[in-house]
Amino acid sequence: MRRLATVTIPAPDLRPDAFLRHASGEARGFWARGHHWVAHRGVAVELRAPDGDAGDRFDLVANQAREISMAPVLPAGAARAPRIRFYGGFSFRADHKPEGVWESFPSSLFHVPLFELEGDASGDAWLTARAIVEKGEEEDVFVRLRHRAEALRAELASMAETSPPRRAQVIGRRIDTDRRNWEGAVDKCLAAVRAGRVAKVVLARIRDVDLDDAVDVVDVVAHLWEANRGSHGFMFEPEPGAALVGAAPETVATLRNGVFHATAVAGSIRRGASLREQAELAATLLASEKDRVEQRIALDDMVSRLETVSRQIRTDPQPHVLTLARIQHLETEIRASVPGDVGVLDLLRLLHPTPAVCGLPRDAAMEVLAEEEPFERGWYAGPVGWFDAEENGIFAPALRTGVSVGGSWRLFAGAGIVEGSVPALEWGETAIKFEPMLGALEESGVVLEQSDEAAGLSGAIGSFKHE
Repeated sequence: MRRLATVTIPAPDLRPDAFLRHASGEARGFWARGHHWVAHRGVAVELRAPDGDAGDRFDLVANQAREISMAPVLPAGAARAPRIRFYGGFSFRADHKPEGVWESFPSSLFHVPLFELEGDASGDAWLTARAIVEKGEEEDVFVRLRHRAEALRAELASMAETSPPRRAQVIGRRIDTDRRNWEGAVDKCLAAVRAGRVAKVVLARIRDVDLDDAVDVVDVVAHLWEANRGSHGFMFEPEPGAALVGAAPETVATLRNGVFHATAVAGSIRRGASLREQAELAATLLASEKDRVEQRIALDDMVSRLETVSRQIRTDPQPHVLTLARIQHLETEIRASVPGDVGVLDLLRLLHPTPAVCGLPRDAAMEVLAEEEPFERGWYAGPVGWFDAEENGIFAPALRTGVSVGGSWRLFAGAGIVEGSVPALEWGETAIKFEPMLGALEESGVVLEQSDEAAGLSGAIGSFKHE
């Protein structure tokens, strides 16, 4: 029987950015919420559902995980037994085809890493090394793994003592979705709302950033995380040079020992330049009937789906304002108790795609998006995160996100279209939602030049040589 041998050592002197830069050329990832973070590199185990498979990809991935003996083999006297986590995610659509900018991202993909560094604001950090072993090989492998972990720690600690070189500026050209065409698509979505076909559609647009040289994706995610600590910060690079980066403000599903938590987020307004303006705008958002309806749509659908597995569901009586670095949203907390045989992937199957990233009714909204979005969403708005052998885990939608291929970036932003939506205002909302990624790119050395928006959507799609 093949099992995972695991050795963990304390590593309080290590930081995730040095750990990830050292892993350049390997599969790697980063996941953070607040002051807790996990960075990983290499692949010990990979899970994926076959692309185009008629089966349930959430169930297929869960079954693959169950077939692997995930109880870690630990050295005698080990003081810490870390959870073995599968890191990755799913595409927005089940019928996603990994091509173009999404060539390295199949409809589902998860990694158990060879090395994992985990820490928090306390300064504690732990370095874990893993290897697949056959029964009877454990003792020898523990010596090798400890040596690998200690050698890596020493090398990374020496790197941290020296300042990284100052990065040269990189010129980036920004190419937007054509505004007239996009606002015309909003009008068509509104027509679908008025016809009773849908109650809401989340219409996205893209912004391509072509660079004359590559920027360090680790710099990008570091700046994004630092500026958006209230969000889920993430990076997933399954192959060198192909990375998904983002800062999602909401939670699709968190499950720990039968306790479920999620957030229903919808309705948006800018943050404001001062505390007074922020408070005034928050009050405007709370008083907006259009935004409260949009948020209620998201909440009610999530609750109704959860009711198929739990009757012990608790929600906030009223939404509150979630204030982020550049934008404010209406948010409602959802908690529930679920049976022991329900795992986090089961909950994702129920909830994805939520009305906050797709619309309602789900199938009709998906049809409208297929008609009005002339690009592939890929993993944009799909659930990303991790789950463990006990089927606990945490997933967020891939929002405020971009995908990097060959040094260039494609950014995504969407707006919920409901009765009362104004196309020009929805365009402005998506512009605000681009700002976290644009800000992270600029902090990483990118100097943006505005390209001619008249190039339109065809120019945006054509800007990637992979398509």
